[in-house]
Amino acid sequence: MNALKTPLCFGKVAVAMGGFAAEREISLLSGKAVLAGLQSEGVDAVAFDTRDGSLESLKDMDVDRVFNIIHGRGGEDGQLQGALGLLGIPYTGSGVLGSALGMDKWRTKLCWTGCGVSTPKWMMLSAASDVAACAQALGFPVIVKPVLEGSSIGMAKANDAKQLAIAYNNAARFGCEVMAEQWVEGPEYTVAILSGKALPMIKLETPHDFYDYEAKYKSNSTQYHCPCGLEQEKEVELQKLAIKAFEVVGGCGWGRVDLMLDDNGNAWFLEINTVPGMTDHSLVPMAAKQAGISFSELTLQILETSFIEAGAV
Repeated sequence: MNALKTPLCFGKVAVAMGGFAAEREISLLSGKAVLAGLQSEGVDAVAFDTRDGSLESLKDMDVDRVFNIIHGRGGEDGQLQGALGLLGIPYTGSGVLGSALGMDKWRTKLCWTGCGVSTPKWMMLSAASDVAACAQALGFPVIVKPVLEGSSIGMAKANDAKQLAIAYNNAARFGCEVMAEQWVEGPEYTVAILSGKALPMIKLETPHDFYDYEAKYKSNSTQYHCPCGLEQEKEVELQKLAIKAFEVVGGCGWGRVDLMLDDNGNAWFLEINTVPGMTDHSLVPMAAKQAGISFSELTLQILETSFIEAGAV
């Protein structure tokens, strides 16, 4: 990355946070942390909750660019990116295409399958789904996911047909398509990406069945290992694959890629996040710290991604 721009180069920055999605509360926590980080670096930054004001008001506020930290639908799925593009306001992170695809777990997997990125087998579910057909296609256990939610919201592990039906009904409450995914036994890792480069990998360990919402944001039993414990050659290999997985779906600027290693050491990519968390439990700041980047400097480097031409990807 080039040398950081001076605070004055950014002009007035609106930190977009909150929104309407299920991840609103996490977004507010991320937004407050980002706002404090930018202000500590001398950036003229202000908070902007899209639930409380129209995007057109950003023009009245004389905002020069937006640091988008709205997680989930309405902020991470291309809607905000498209609106800001029409308003001519630069923003951080991926453009419309990368945001829309990255938010959709199903279509991300379709892109990966077409480009040779390994991802667990899956099956789309509906109210009329034949549970037996899913069991035959994937076996048990499976993990059930609403395809348009983040932070593991609505996800559940199913060990048998009865649990699968319950998990589907729970996931369907979030008003989007639902999929069942083959369970991968092995450690989970995440790769943070910043301006086309991978930060040190993090290995996640939790006593829960998987890295769920509780493990991510509330539990003190979750362990984060950074360095991740892999041989350097293996970590570099996985970082390169993660960058490919991110860019295949149009991701740019910054983000995070989640993957698992099976018992044979094979990588299975799960999903990408184009607006990852920036709370005290979040993974991107953790990886940045290992790379020698402080939280406030990280906010500046992410803000620099707003100089990518809006809507280019």
